[in-house]
Amino acid sequence: MSNDFKGLNAIVTGAGSGIGLAVAKKLQLEGATIFGFDITLGEMSGVATWVECDVGDSASVVRAIAKVAAQVGVIDILANNAGVGAVGSVLDATDDEWARVFNINVTGIARVTAAAYSLLKKSTTPSIVNTCSVAATVGLPKRAVYSASKGAVMSLTLAMAADFVKEGVRVNCVNPGTADTPWVARLLAAASDPVAERKALEARQPMGRLVSSDEVANAILYLANPQQKSTTGTVLAVDGGIGGLRLPQ
Repeated sequence: MSNDFKGLNAIVTGAGSGIGLAVAKKLQLEGATIFGFDITLGEMSGVATWVECDVGDSASVVRAIAKVAAQVGVIDILANNAGVGAVGSVLDATDDEWARVFNINVTGIARVTAAAYSLLKKSTTPSIVNTCSVAATVGLPKRAVYSASKGAVMSLTLAMAADFVKEGVRVNCVNPGTADTPWVARLLAAASDPVAERKALEARQPMGRLVSSDEVANAILYLANPQQKSTTGTVLAVDGGIGGLRLPQ
């Protein structure tokens, strides 16, 4: 543990479970005050102050930020983690699915950031970290809509970093590989052979296992750390090697 996050205020979206919950727990242990944005409380009780928020709805986001502003005058860290998945190729996807995934995964990041920006600018060390995915940089089968949304998240991260760099607001993103999260667990449960499907997901990552939520959270904390003053516009992979390694079969 360090004192790098002590006394800082953080918003973590999607904090009720998975990577968001892991981020909230680690920031709390480091002495930060956490506001967990999620549709439900999930498992963040005792870890973060739950603020009910649907990042896919502008009015909900504005209300959530107002609740935070009523309690603190500044936000130092914004971890845009909330997101949804989608399975299938472009042949399977519907217009509603395209709209829903992009509204939450991409526009959700933009609307939370815009709503929180006035609070972030009051910080002496403001940092935004977006949760992207290896799907942004590697072609994965049956993940067309999800991959497209995460490609947009990566581009959005770089654009935000360029827009905000002169104001001292750092913006980065983390690209996890397939992570051992509740969403992946639900995906496996729906498979015809969950055991075989899990083995396939593990095998496609060179390290031979799924990425843990804690590993992704550690990367997010690294990017959010006030000591990383020159780290902005960075895409940090935590993907078990799938993005860069080609091992002999």
